[in-house]
Amino acid sequence: MSETPHPGIRYAELSHVGMRRSNNQDAFSVMISKSADRIETRGHLFVVADGMGAHAAGELASQIASEQIPKHYFGATHQTPENAVVEAVHVANEAIFQRGRSNPEFHNMGTTASTLALLPGAAYIAHVGDSRVYRLRGQTLHQMTFDHSLVWEMHESGQVHSDSPLGRSIPKNVITRSLGPAADVLVDLEGPLDLRPGDQFLLCSDGLTGEVTDEELAVLMGCVEPDALVHVLVDLANLRGGPDNITVVVAEIEGDQLTHPAPGSTAPISISSETMRSRALLATMAVCWLGAVGFTIAALMGEGRFIGSAIVAFVLGAIAAGVWGTGWFKAGTSSRSSRKRGHGGNDSGNAREHARGKAPYRTFDAAPTLEVHDRVWGMVEELRQTAEHKNWMLDWDDVDQWQRQAELAKTQGNLRDAIGLQSRAFSASMLQLRKHQDESASDTVIDL
Repeated sequence: MSETPHPGIRYAELSHVGMRRSNNQDAFSVMISKSADRIETRGHLFVVADGMGAHAAGELASQIASEQIPKHYFGATHQTPENAVVEAVHVANEAIFQRGRSNPEFHNMGTTASTLALLPGAAYIAHVGDSRVYRLRGQTLHQMTFDHSLVWEMHESGQVHSDSPLGRSIPKNVITRSLGPAADVLVDLEGPLDLRPGDQFLLCSDGLTGEVTDEELAVLMGCVEPDALVHVLVDLANLRGGPDNITVVVAEIEGDQLTHPAPGSTAPISISSETMRSRALLATMAVCWLGAVGFTIAALMGEGRFIGSAIVAFVLGAIAAGVWGTGWFKAGTSSRSSRKRGHGGNDSGNAREHARGKAPYRTFDAAPTLEVHDRVWGMVEELRQTAEHKNWMLDWDDVDQWQRQAELAKTQGNLRDAIGLQSRAFSASMLQLRKHQDESASDTVIDL
């Protein structure tokens, strides 16, 4: 019997309910291929879904997505991997939509879904919502997915600057696309993306990115090994309040098993422009209606000259909404009747219409810095002081050992290892606190 082939990756995953929620509406799936043939034809698949809906609806929606996407992807052997990953998200959307229609308690339930397929020589990302996929390459972190959120759509339009008063006032938790609420959904596809040894991918729900900055993510991903990284990131989000569920999945390309294309691999399918049109129209609609509200308020405060501007802005927003709605309907209808065929290979299957993305969307410096080192060290010291203040009898032996090693690495000029070791000390201290602190201590938030 032949030995099981090396998968070409190492990975880690962790999901936590957070500090404020009673149930976890996040779900994830990690499917690692074990045979050489399966690695070559389907590779490995990772899914993170963040559910939305009252009661158990969001939890159910994310669970369906995390189950249906891998099931279809690995079962659709007649399709190319990129067609299969897009179609898998459509299948999950249909399943969630139909389940929502069957029970009033699940009406309008939805979920985000970020899916990463790693194959020999190529990665594909199928994406809906604001759960993110990042790639760390060398000392640069790339955000590989576009947030389907109101704030991102409006900033993308170029009509609202993120630092303007209007830009800062846009709610950050309003998403513009998800699986489940509608019978059809437009899926963003990123790829094919080349793979290099050491590339590290991070899939996460917004429970992480809402509390941990991209700059911190960049440095920590570059300094902490995957198995420890997932705990460090979840601990950090929880330390800062943990207001939402937190899910983190990390996959790192190891060796060269996945860096070369498999024989007979297919070329990319044609690019759809639906996403760009949809985003532009949505942003225009939102800007016009927000402007109409602002002009109306000004008019009510005595600035009568703004009433005409309010009417014009509202009408323009209504026109944009009408065009956007019609275009969306047509895109959804055509996706059922007209599917795109992949070029090359023996692909006998089709994939529904999707939007070819333009990743990366943002980049961040991942070089280790003394600032991040001192920030992590400061977290440990504040936790130690909190424990002493509350007279908790904690065992700090592991924490002290990690910190001694970190200090040695720092004095030797190895800042990367120093940050990694300080991060280990941080997680060790959080573990001690979880073991001993009472329920009220879960409200502790340290502003870092």
